[in-house]
Amino acid sequence: MDNLMFEIFEDLPRQRPGDYESTKKAFLMLEGLPKDPEILDVGCGVGKQTLALAGLISGRIIAVDNHEPFLAQLREKVRSGKYDAVVQTHQGDMAALDFPAGSFDVIWSEGAAYIMGFANALEKWRPLLRPAGSMVISEIVWFEKEPPREVSEYWANEVPDMKYFEDNFPVIARAGYSVVGYFPLPSESWWSDYYHPLEKKLAEMRTTYRDDTEAQGLLDSFQTEMEMHRKYSPYFGYGFYVMRRND
Repeated sequence: MDNLMFEIFEDLPRQRPGDYESTKKAFLMLEGLPKDPEILDVGCGVGKQTLALAGLISGRIIAVDNHEPFLAQLREKVRSGKYDAVVQTHQGDMAALDFPAGSFDVIWSEGAAYIMGFANALEKWRPLLRPAGSMVISEIVWFEKEPPREVSEYWANEVPDMKYFEDNFPVIARAGYSVVGYFPLPSESWWSDYYHPLEKKLAEMRTTYRDDTEAQGLLDSFQTEMEMHRKYSPYFGYGFYVMRRND
């Protein structure tokens, strides 16, 4: 089903929830940045947050994703936005990044680290940071310790290691970072650039794949996720963690 997944996501403004103001808010929490910081954006997708960061710095951003069509879209936006001097793209696996140790002042990842696991990402990416470098990750979390059974069982199947947001703080400390800041992504940020376009895409694909039972099952799974958010958004969402490497 990978091709079908990419067909869905290639047409979306974002590949996961987010918004410009939250990206900017997290960036402004960073401490001790050099004048021209070097940033690695991991799991960038089509790069909406990459471009937001490009407008905030005069350094360099390397945007990494494993899907070349996402990167091609980003390169086109970089050219039209005149960010050629700031943004470079790199196709690669987030779990096996091939950059020299100590290459970056900041590692940034919005809504993608869960693919390899939050704790694992903190450990694997840490060597790529310079001493006292910063890590910014938005991670799906529980906002309440005791969510309703329906949504709890749903996310236990989708993201088995999903934690209450405060329970990630000791994970961060054990990985060798200090928490600089934290805030929840606003609920509406799931809809403007993600779920609303996704709903339209799903409706189109219902017709295109009307006779494909497997495809319809995948589309149903996205619809279920959106219904979970409609019903239970006070209980879960993305938390932005702004961290600094301890050295």
